[in-house]
Amino acid sequence: MWLVITLVAVGGYLVLPSQTLDGWLITGYKTLIGCLAGVALVAGVLKRRPRATLAWLLFGFGITANALGALVSDVYTKVFGGVGYPNIADAFWLMLYPFLFFGVVVLIRARGSARDWASMVDAMTVATGLGLLSWVFLMVPVRSDETLHPIGQVIVMAYPVGDIMVLAMLLHLMFSGGVRNPSFWLVCTAMGLFLLGDFSWAALSQLDITPSDIPTRLLDMIFLGAYACFAFAACHPSVVALGQPSEIAPPRLTPIQLAMLTAATMISPSILAIQVAHHDVTNGVAIVVGSVALFLLVVTRMAQLVRQVERQAQQLRALARSDALTGLPNRRALFDELPQAMARAARNGTPFAVAMIDLDHFKRFNDEHGHQAGDRLLKGAASAWAAALRTVDVLARYGGEEFVLLLPAADATLAGTALTRLRAATPEGQTFSAGLAIWNGAESEDELIGRADRALYMAKAGGRDRTEHADPVSLS
Repeated sequence: MWLVITLVAVGGYLVLPSQTLDGWLITGYKTLIGCLAGVALVAGVLKRRPRATLAWLLFGFGITANALGALVSDVYTKVFGGVGYPNIADAFWLMLYPFLFFGVVVLIRARGSARDWASMVDAMTVATGLGLLSWVFLMVPVRSDETLHPIGQVIVMAYPVGDIMVLAMLLHLMFSGGVRNPSFWLVCTAMGLFLLGDFSWAALSQLDITPSDIPTRLLDMIFLGAYACFAFAACHPSVVALGQPSEIAPPRLTPIQLAMLTAATMISPSILAIQVAHHDVTNGVAIVVGSVALFLLVVTRMAQLVRQVERQAQQLRALARSDALTGLPNRRALFDELPQAMARAARNGTPFAVAMIDLDHFKRFNDEHGHQAGDRLLKGAASAWAAALRTVDVLARYGGEEFVLLLPAADATLAGTALTRLRAATPEGQTFSAGLAIWNGAESEDELIGRADRALYMAKAGGRDRTEHADPVSLS
């Protein structure tokens, strides 16, 4: 129903008689649609109560003020006989930009994307490139327009500045993470329509084209569509989820982002090439400043990607050395640490012990309680045992229900005491068998592990829930 009403209302603007009431009908009609959209937006927000309510109130205030600009302009010129451009109506039209800007800022913060530096850098890169383009082709000609008062020049240049600000925040919103639901796309569409309308008017101004009645109305309908999209976004049920926080996505570049960044960075050299070709480099300072800014932004983006690759490499290395179930070092990490621990023991002249640990009757426990319970037992045992050990000790998962314990600077007595602590900490009333071997200072890591493993099987053969010491090996 809302969609039909809006389409009829916006489409009806195109067929209104232009001469009725000296143009007041046209002005009043589009002002009414804009104000009704603002009212509908606020009503929808009050009904739905989304998380980022302030953002929506800012949006509503901005579009209402913008819609009132046409009415204020007609009152100023037709009622009070005001002349000249710009005039007081520009204050209303310009209100749109800061309210859209800060509204998106509030929305981004609510979504948890304020610290998404990658999307911010991407948005700033595109905005900087387009800002340079806007300066050269829109703002510089305004500065050279002697028919405008300096204050008037500032007001006219505020429009492209506002567009760049809104564009930057729109890109930041689109590039960052978070839910993408109908309300999200309606907000993006509304802001995009505002930018499209401003760009169209700016292009016509630069080409010195004054559109006739129907083209003017078509351009006005772009803004009317933007008003309607904002109202739809606030009234749609998905507005509640739009402001929900989400995790920040890792820095990445999609093909669309890469294309946009490439195009943005090419703007500066393209402007320079055009001016060099015409033997008239009139914007050298602006081109240099823009080029430096773009270069720094590109370097920043590259640094972000490099740091992300380094973090991912570290995570992959950690995953390659960790057991997925228990979080303990895995077999690979064990055999990396074992020779180093043996070398330290030899260098320091201290004893070194290795224990093989096997949970008793683990298969029967799995059969009786299920594999999920068995996984919980393994995780619980690993956590409890690790908490009962010294910081220098290393507990690793060897495979299945078997674990290996490295005990630096531990003789048979100290190692036996450590295993007693582990036995007492074993969860769910379970027991384990252990084989303990003391390094003789000469055997290899495989030989040391082999002795501990044989002692473990002796403990299991001897009735389980016990520790067997491996036979010592002479140095001869």
